[in-house]
This record gives sequence, C-alpha cells and structure tokens, in this order.
Amino acid sequence: MSIPRLLLFLVSAGAVIVAGVLSLGLVEAQDEQEWVMPRTPEGYPDLQGNWSNATITPIQRPRGQSRVLTPEQVVEIEEGRQRHIDTTSAPSDPDREAPPVGGDGSTGPAGGVGGYNYFWIEAGDKVAVFNGEQRSSLITQPENGRIPPLTEGARERRRKSFENRSRFGQYDNPENRPLGERCIMSFGSNAGPPMLPNYFYNNNYTIVQTPDHVMIMTEMVHDVRIIEVGSHKPLVRNLRPWMGDSWGHWYGDTLVVETTNLNPDQVNAYQWLFPGGAENLKVTERFTRADENTINYEFTIEDPDTYTSAWGGELPFRTMEGELLYEYACHEANYALSNVLSGARAEEREAEDLR
Repeated sequence: MSIPRLLLFLVSAGAVIVAGVLSLGLVEAQDEQEWVMPRTPEGYPDLQGNWSNATITPIQRPRGQSRVLTPEQVVEIEEGRQRHIDTTSAPSDPDREAPPVGGDGSTGPAGGVGGYNYFWIEAGDKVAVFNGEQRSSLITQPENGRIPPLTEGARERRRKSFENRSRFGQYDNPENRPLGERCIMSFGSNAGPPMLPNYFYNNNYTIVQTPDHVMIMTEMVHDVRIIEVGSHKPLVRNLRPWMGDSWGHWYGDTLVVETTNLNPDQVNAYQWLFPGGAENLKVTERFTRADENTINYEFTIEDPDTYTSAWGGELPFRTMEGELLYEYACHEANYALSNVLSGARAEEREAEDLR
C-alpha cells in the first residue's frame, strides 16, 4: 500500500472510530436522561403534586367492545368529543328567547332554565391510557369490564330505600338534597374511595406526603382524605366518617390503601355512577408512579352483601403540568340550596291559599 493510500485509510478509520465514540456518548447521554423515580427522604416513591383523572373513557365497557381500543377507534372517539366541545362551548346568542316560565321540564344542574355552557366544563377529552393500552373502560375486573349483578339482598335494600324516599318531596328538607348540592361531599365518587372521574368538571387532586401519612385533597368539593401509613388501629364498626377509615402500606414501590367503615350516605349517593354498597364494603387502592407525568391508580371493590363478585379497575392520574388548584369555596356562594327550599315553601303557601 502506498503512503497516500495508507494515510487515507488511517484517516477514514479514525473518522469511523470518532463517530462510534460520539454515538456511544449520545447513547450514554440518553440513558442519563431516562426518567428516575423521585423519592421522599425516607426512600418511598414521591407521589406529591397536582393530578387529574379526567377522561372520556366510561367506567363500564360498552357491550361487545374489546378491552383495548384500536388507534382508529381512539381517533373517532376523541375527534367526536372535540366536535362536541367546539359546538357546546360556542358563545350563547344574546338575543335568544327567555326560558319558559317554570323551566322547560328538564332536570339536572341547569335546573330546566339554562345553565353555563361547555366553556365552564372540563369533563376530559382523551381516552384513558394505562400501561400503554388505550382502554375502552375503567373497569377491568371482571373480564367483560362491567359491574357484576347485584345480590338479592342489595336489590331489596334499594327497593326499601326508594320507598322511604318516596315519602318525601324532593324539596321537603335539606337532607333530601344531594350531598354535592349541600357542599358536603364531591359529586359522584371523586373523593372516593374509589376515586373516579365525575365526567363533569374539577377532577383534580393534590397529594402531599409525610413519613407516616398521605393527604389527598380533592378539588370537588375541597374534600381531604388523610391516610395513615404503617401501623393502624381500625375504627369501631359504628364510626363511619366521610371517605371511610383508610390506612396504607408500601408494597415495593406501590402504595396500597385499604378502606372500610364507609359512610352509607356517601356510598349510595350517586348510584348512576357508583352503584353503592353495604356496611361491609371494602375498597383497596394501589398508587404506582409510572413515569414523570403519570400515577397508575387501581381499585378493587369487595362487598359480598351487594355484588355477586368482586370488581375493580384501573385508570391513570396525569400531572397537571404546573397548574394550581384553588379552593372550591362551595358554601360561600351556595344560595341555590336555600332558594330551592324557600321556593318550595312558597309554592306550598300558594297551594294552601287556593284551597
């Protein structure tokens, strides 16, 4: 080999070596940038921050649907939601006619006379993604993704409860009004357990940890769960606070929380979303930090007096990316409760005067 060719060969080989070294350095730099589980000073996973579980994925799986959605199905669902958002958040016509006297006969938060439009609502616009799977339902147990049938005893309790409520008018007293309307507990099962989206708004949480407690503040209605971690002395059977009696322990990098003694008024308040339970209801939750932006949340419902089998599900809690939570000052502006009750009394007086 001539000297020029030798020099050319050496230069080319050197370039290859340099390129390889640079490539190796880039790989090592990428490895260094991989997410590392944040931990508390005690060495436990750090779950602290502001999180949201808002999603358009329903709690129960539509019949005939598979557990995981195809990319095409996800696009169709999310684009459909965006069209709905665009339509319902459009500015209201200032020249529209007033609602009919007494409302239009509809029910719900608008009260039959119109309410705020979608601009004020944040029900979620994305399908829930859990461990990379785009889910068709939050429930994963049983396999069909649906809540198991009620027991005969549960159906009988519902019948008696309905008979008891039928003795009163819906505006007879404040105790007949929903807990959320009375600013006592969050709508649906936001605060939980289980902690489920309400498909309306304010599906947001703040988590704070200490060495022996975890605090979860639910934006709706500013509810706070305080979970003791480690040793725990269970409450006596007849003490049933809002959100129950919760205690936790670490199983590897997963926080496991068990809750009993749930208040029946809370558990059975929103049966269209969470079908309720009996006094022996137990909820087991698991919180696992999956990545920088996600906590994987799992829940299991055990209540043989209400359901023919245990059931549960999975959903992601996503970081709010620096957004803050502000106090949900429900009582301070809750004129509606006193107004609907006083309105009902006025109607009663008018009916009495016509006799």
